[in-house]
Amino acid sequence: MKTERPVYLSLTQFAWPFTAIASITHRVTGVLLVLGVGFLLWLAAMALESSAGFAAAAATLAQPWAKPVLLATLAALFYHLFAGIKHIFMDFHIGDSFAAAKASSVVVFVLTFIATAAAGAWLW
Repeated sequence: MKTERPVYLSLTQFAWPFTAIASITHRVTGVLLVLGVGFLLWLAAMALESSAGFAAAAATLAQPWAKPVLLATLAALFYHLFAGIKHIFMDFHIGDSFAAAKASSVVVFVLTFIATAAAGAWLW
């Protein structure tokens, strides 16, 4: 007997390839960059408005939540940048096999971790 009702599929049941996780992360960091750049533009506009605005922007960055938001924005920027460079190479058919794509995805995550750790050390 065949039923026509919808079947529930849990996304946690699937074994996601590392390249799929890297691709989804690239899209998520793009969305985070839109939000983070909005925050950075707001800070820049406030800082460039006047000397009082600069002091207000500095006071905003002194808040306990501001540095983690800034670091998350930088992490999203680093990942999106490195993954974008990887995709440019793949557009020229450099590293477009599955094994090379998996290896370059690992490289993107490692470079992002190193760059984010360096930025975190610089911020704090």
